[in-house]
Amino acid sequence: MTKERKIEEGIDEKRPTPEDDGNTVQDDARDEKVKELEQALEAKECELQECRDKMLRLAAELDNFKKRMEREKEEHMKYALEAFAKELLPFLDNLERAVEAAKDNQDLESLLQGLELTLSGYLKTLEKFGLKVFAAEGQRFDPNIHEALGVEESHDVEENTVIKELLKGYKLHERVLRPALVVVSKKPASGCGQEENSV
Repeated sequence: MTKERKIEEGIDEKRPTPEDDGNTVQDDARDEKVKELEQALEAKECELQECRDKMLRLAAELDNFKKRMEREKEEHMKYALEAFAKELLPFLDNLERAVEAAKDNQDLESLLQGLELTLSGYLKTLEKFGLKVFAAEGQRFDPNIHEALGVEESHDVEENTVIKELLKGYKLHERVLRPALVVVSKKPASGCGQEENSV
C-alpha cells in the first residue's frame, strides 16, 4: 500500500459519516434541552423561595394581627362598662347628699322627693343602656320571665295570674337578666275558703 493511499484512508477514517453527523446534532439538541430545563428549574426554585418568604411574612402578619385583636379585646372587656359607670356616678352623688340631708334635716317630705327623683333618673339611665324593668303584676304567669315563690287562691282573677310582685324583673335588651319573683293565683279549693301558700 502506498503512502498516498494510507493518507487517504486516514483522512477517510477521521471524516465523520452521515450517521455521526446525526448523533452530534441530537447531542447538541439534547444539551440545549437540558440547559433549558435547568434554567426553568432554577426559575421555579427562585419562585418557590419567593412564595415561601411571602408565606412566612403573611403568617407573621396574621400572628401579629391575632395578638393585637386579643389585646384590644382584653382592653375592651376591661373598660366596656366605663360609659355606663360614668352615667351612674351622679346618682351615687345624689344618694350621698340625701343621706347627709337626712342626718341634718328632719324634713322627710323633701328627702322622699329627692330620693324619688334620684330613682327615676337612675331607671332612665339604665333604660338608655338597654336595661328595662318589666311589669309582672296582673300578667299571665310566664316561667320564662317570672319565678313563682308561692300560690294564693283567688276568686277575683283568673288562675295562673301574677297577683303579687315580690321583686321586680329586669331585661337587658331582649334577654331576661333577672326574672320577677311573684305570687301566682290558683282556683279556690271547693268548699274550703282557706288560703294556701307554698314557698
